Amino acid sequence: MDIVVEKLIPEDDIVDISDIFKILGDPSRMRIVAALRIKELCVGDISALMEISLSGVSHQLRLLKKSRIIKSRREGKLIYYSLDDDHIESLIDIALDHVRDEGT
Repeated sequence: MDIVVEKLIPEDDIVDISDIFKILGDPSRMRIVAALRIKELCVGDISALMEISLSGVSHQLRLLKKSRIIKSRREGKLIYYSLDDDHIESLIDIALDHVRDEGT
């Protein structure tokens, strides 16, 4: 039992990890993240691709950016969004492997 106590993830980290999964738990946000896993996109591109209003996409992007799941860069008047780092892509890849695994 002592080894478990020693290796437990600290409570602050548990809360932060839980928050990431909460954000990714929304299908609209997950679709956006899945698209950004493929290519950097602007709000208009995401809106057209997801068939969500510009304001709806902007709201989701704000939440994803606040959680450090995505990042943005400005090019002229456009802002392009991409995954924040390789860790996010790894999370998605692992989850996808898990979902597609049939227990073999």
